[in-house]
Amino acid sequence: MSQNTNNLDNQEIDLSMISKKITGFFDRIAFSIFKGILFLKRNLIILGVLVVTGVGIGLYLDKTNKSYDSEIIVKPNFGSTDYLYSKIDLLESKIKERDTLFLKAIGIENPKGLNLIEIDPVIDIYSFVNNGYDKSIAQNSQNFELVKLLAEDGDINKIIKDKVTSKNYSSHKIYLRTKGFVQDEKIIVPLLNYLNQNEYFETIRKTYVKNIEIKMLKNEETIGQINALLNEFSNITNSNQKSDKLVYYNENTQLNDIIHTKEALLAELANQRIELKTTDKFIKKTSSIINIKNENVTNGNLKFLLPIFLVFVFVFINLFSKFYKKQLLKSKQLAN
Repeated sequence: MSQNTNNLDNQEIDLSMISKKITGFFDRIAFSIFKGILFLKRNLIILGVLVVTGVGIGLYLDKTNKSYDSEIIVKPNFGSTDYLYSKIDLLESKIKERDTLFLKAIGIENPKGLNLIEIDPVIDIYSFVNNGYDKSIAQNSQNFELVKLLAEDGDINKIIKDKVTSKNYSSHKIYLRTKGFVQDEKIIVPLLNYLNQNEYFETIRKTYVKNIEIKMLKNEETIGQINALLNEFSNITNSNQKSDKLVYYNENTQLNDIIHTKEALLAELANQRIELKTTDKFIKKTSSIINIKNENVTNGNLKFLLPIFLVFVFVFINLFSKFYKKQLLKSKQLAN
């Protein structure tokens, strides 16, 4: 009986201690809130000045330091992909070094406004396997077998994004980050002109274009000869019809072959005209999107973030000062 009474007493003591601890915890929270209110009351003017100053500076920085992203999609022709990547790496290093003299020398009018340049492949494994619309089936098959072979030794996603593989994609995306709006003639045009300054690739390009033009002339001559032959045949047919003579045709004649040849030559001419348009530069811009507002948390939000930062620094300094004084006093008491 006495043991049960002791257990009940112990339970009551435990509950009483828990209750006191909970009460003490909430009391400490309430006291901390009260101390915070007193701190705000004592430093209201200082905090107000910090908030106003932060908002003012933030508004100025938001207005003068707006950041925008731009994207340029380019197609490197004649095996100039490695050259393109090395040029972008050089430009990236010059921007990080703030080498404004170099950037001005290549035609960029406001080099201080150019904060970042990067390049990545436009990943298109299907285009890589097909190797373009004008490539042979044998070449397409080789690329497909290459992808299969690479995929056997590792993750296909890693293979697709691998640096060595990615340089074989036909299109690549150049990223620019600028302070303020981008204008084509002030940044993008000088940049593309700089990338297209290479005597070796320019010589190859001119030779390639000349070869295409020669092929086009030959194809046009052949098509003209086919047209003349077809016209002659048509005239003979019309003449025979007028003279009431019967003319028999069969599939053994070469007329169908001639017509198919003409169609193939016309298709080749169409592709050659497209090639001339896409090879007027060995680094060919295919499209661009400029002045996309950068969604970085600080971009345009400094008028809100800077006051909070200044207040936080002020509070931290006060807390650290109190902590230091408290620990200094303890060390003096222990020394005595």
